[in-house]
Amino acid sequence: MRVVLAEDNALLRAGLAELLRQEGIDVVGQAADVPHLLRVVRDTRPDVAVLDVRMPPTHTVEGLEAAKQIRADHGDAIGILVLSHHLETRYALDLLADGAHGVGYLLKDRVLGPGDLADAIRRVAAGGSAIDPQVIEHLLKRRRSDIPLSTLTVREREVLTLVAEGRSNRSVAAAMHVSEKTVEAYTGRIFGKLGLTDTPDSHRRVQAVLAWLDPAGQA
Repeated sequence: MRVVLAEDNALLRAGLAELLRQEGIDVVGQAADVPHLLRVVRDTRPDVAVLDVRMPPTHTVEGLEAAKQIRADHGDAIGILVLSHHLETRYALDLLADGAHGVGYLLKDRVLGPGDLADAIRRVAAGGSAIDPQVIEHLLKRRRSDIPLSTLTVREREVLTLVAEGRSNRSVAAAMHVSEKTVEAYTGRIFGKLGLTDTPDSHRRVQAVLAWLDPAGQA
């Protein structure tokens, strides 16, 4: 697993690099700004680029723009995992606008340990997605008054949140301590209530769920 890190805080960048190495992930390049990041990605062709949303010079959306540029230059050959200090769902939705395949969006202060970050990186590298559950919960709250969503039971909401994070049925089952068959039954009912077409392709499931949850109502 080969990763490039982009973070303007040198101490944090060095710490992340060391933690990832301890998890068996090869950090093949580091960058403090977007131009350097794009050069490093071009030269090293990593499996995943891990970058902050806010980078120099304005510390607004440079990281997000860099993510889009990497995807435009390399397609889905390089996964994108964006880290953010703040819950900004518009950035997450913007990042996922062209699909959730090989894309992740996590909140820095909710990454509980190096194993969690490494797991998210591996999921993104494999073509899946890794969406912070707080982002999903925020979107759920934004549409809580919508009739289809209001028909979901508490347990179905829990399943929907885990699915929207990018988890497979096996991962959802493990998190909820139930069987995969039970998860399949839940997801079938959920997608039926929301008017979504179920598919065994997990990143398409995530894309469909996020599209439906988008406050702009683009589903």
